Amino acid sequence: MKKILLLALLYTPFANAQTPADIKKIEDYLNSITTMEADFVQMASNGATSEGKLYISKPSKIRMEYAPPTDVLIVGNGDEVIFHDKELDQITNIDYDDVPGTKILTDTIKIDGNILKVSDFYKDSGSTTITLEYAKQKEMGPMTLIFSNKPFALKQWKIIDPQSVEVSLSLYDLTTNKALDENLFSYKVKSRKNAKRRH
Repeated sequence: MKKILLLALLYTPFANAQTPADIKKIEDYLNSITTMEADFVQMASNGATSEGKLYISKPSKIRMEYAPPTDVLIVGNGDEVIFHDKELDQITNIDYDDVPGTKILTDTIKIDGNILKVSDFYKDSGSTTITLEYAKQKEMGPMTLIFSNKPFALKQWKIIDPQSVEVSLSLYDLTTNKALDENLFSYKVKSRKNAKRRH
């Protein structure tokens, strides 16, 4: 028993200490992606659960189609993000800087401490988990990315939203680098009394 405990103590620091090779592997994987399509299940720390379809086209384009009963559509065209609550028939325009996690949508991701810095890291035989913080935008919450190791692929990310709720997005049937219809990332906002902008 003592031998097992000793081995565990010796093993733990190595499992949690990232190496330059670990960081490069994550950077290379994220930078190799031009498009992404996946089903998702979203869970929040306040108990809310929803699912839907995710589309990403770099740089900065995103579409999240939520399945009923969560009747929401999110579309980011590269300039701003449209949040459409279909149940309330309400549209909100959101600046990219107000959306945690948008940095992974850029063409080139560099985890060097200038924009993104590592605040936590863990790797075992099955998965790699890295928590990133924004070096200069302290008001933006941390972002945690979880990858499967074999094959190396993004499986989940977690963010802290502006209301301090932790939101995790688990990805399934993920495909990358296939052609996506650009119309997925366009959304015409009709003139309506309940359209608003959030800063």
